[in-house]
Amino acid sequence: MKPKLVASVLAAALAAGGIATAGCASAESTTDGAAIRGTSNIMLYSINSDGPDFRAIVTGVIGDYGPAVTVLPDGKVDPEHSSDMELNLHHGSFRLNIAAIAKDVTSAYRHWPVNKATCSGSISFTAKAPVVAGSGTGAYAGITGSYTTTVTVDEVDVKPVCNGTSPFISQVILINGTGTVSY
Repeated sequence: MKPKLVASVLAAALAAGGIATAGCASAESTTDGAAIRGTSNIMLYSINSDGPDFRAIVTGVIGDYGPAVTVLPDGKVDPEHSSDMELNLHHGSFRLNIAAIAKDVTSAYRHWPVNKATCSGSISFTAKAPVVAGSGTGAYAGITGSYTTTVTVDEVDVKPVCNGTSPFISQVILINGTGTVSY
């Protein structure tokens, strides 16, 4: 290719990229290593497991994905989902405090809205999930912020109990939210 053509194609591509990313996330960042701050969306999900393992997708000012696991403050796996959710993303990791979510799930299951004919039910509520101070590593070292999440659990249970305590046949746990983070 001719040098002028290469330069104009490159300039057009860079301009299009700048235009395309301008509306993707409201973020403030600098090239001198200062903090990045902006809106972030998070989706954590578990399919057919009451275990500690989840998958995470984080978009907006953070664009990353990877496994997540419920852990205790000392880092040991938390099968009861009572403390933190550690997101082990491709560019680093950080934790969310999910204690309020755990409390609300327990409360919601006390009033499991089951359909007795199909032995299925769903719960949904909103809860805060703050970033755990000092938990960021890699690209997320120094991360702060909080997410407002909607937590939804849908499941079909084994008959005849149908109250959310019998084994499930199929289940999805979805934690989806938006927040503002800095790192």
